[in-house]
Amino acid sequence: MSPLRRINRLLSVSDSHGILRRYLVVNGFDGALAMLGLIIGFLVSEPAELDMVTNACLATAIALGMSGVSSAYVSEVAERKRELGRLEDSMISDLGESAHGRAARWVPVLVAVVNGGAPLVISLLIILPLWLVQAGFSLPVAPLYLAGAVAGLMICVLGMLLGRIADVSWVRSGLQTLLVAAVTVALIYLLTG
Repeated sequence: MSPLRRINRLLSVSDSHGILRRYLVVNGFDGALAMLGLIIGFLVSEPAELDMVTNACLATAIALGMSGVSSAYVSEVAERKRELGRLEDSMISDLGESAHGRAARWVPVLVAVVNGGAPLVISLLIILPLWLVQAGFSLPVAPLYLAGAVAGLMICVLGMLLGRIADVSWVRSGLQTLLVAAVTVALIYLLTG
């Protein structure tokens, strides 16, 4: 059996597909909004060296990723052990080597990877314009503004994904998440400007 089929089977046995989708979107959204806030914070502040901006964004991305991995792993291990224990009690048998036992061991790892990977990867995509300028590429827009635009795009895409999952208008869902981003930017300008 291929690794992807094994993963799908573990997710099916533990009914965890929805959990992975939620963590992908929720923590991806958190990562994108955090990066947007950081970028806007730099835009409203005294000009800073691009190295400092990039390092601050990268440090935040790493922290978001580590927080996501560790918090999801710890909480999912506890929940999976609890569920497996209840199932074992009701079946009066040890299920450690069963599909349910394997799912109880591996689903927390998968959830942790998605939970931490989503904000990390999305954050890295958002700060890509900063790295491109540092590598000598010429961009048509200032790198912080372009990074802010990428953040907005990521937020909109995550909203559209939510719309597709919920089987509602993906355009409306994307626009709703963009509205959240716009309110966030407005609050930052209002409170710091």
